[in-house]
Amino acid sequence: MTRGPTLPAHHLPYLPKPLDAFNTAPADEARALLLHCLHSPRWSDRIADHRPYPDPESLLAAADEAAYDLSPADLAEALAGEPLPELPEDTYSAAHTALSAAHAAYEARFGHAFVIYLGDVPPGEVIDRILEAIRSRLANDPEEERVTAAEELRRLARGRLLVQLRGARPASLCGCRHTGATSHNAPATGR
Repeated sequence: MTRGPTLPAHHLPYLPKPLDAFNTAPADEARALLLHCLHSPRWSDRIADHRPYPDPESLLAAADEAAYDLSPADLAEALAGEPLPELPEDTYSAAHTALSAAHAAYEARFGHAFVIYLGDVPPGEVIDRILEAIRSRLANDPEEERVTAAEELRRLARGRLLVQLRGARPASLCGCRHTGATSHNAPATGR
């Protein structure tokens, strides 16, 4: 079978890759984007100050390392910045009541927001997974829960960073809402 003539290539304007945009953004924009991922100035400063990153894997490794190095005060600050999770619109009121009661019990016991990474959970299972995790983690002692919450924050930050970088544009590197990364469809959710 013979092919017809090939059309000339269309030249599209150069659009930088999201990592390139992040690497070359002004420091305050990079820090603002990072604060949307994890509300810790120390974490965001550390990652922004070590730019440029050669590839996304290097950026994610740096984000993980910086999250592991958070002090208890940094962790408390990051937890304080976590929003409530957005639930599917068709969630019935009894689920909201159960979640509110569970969140209140958790915060009364541990003194901070409940956080959980839900990036791999199907939307229809979000409520059950949150309730199950809160009930299970209420049995933790405070130190064990601090370690668990720190790991969940690290996973949240990593997932949010991936979402941010997928949509980053040079002119508006930090143009997303913090709560947008916490919906049931995004890879993260907070208290």
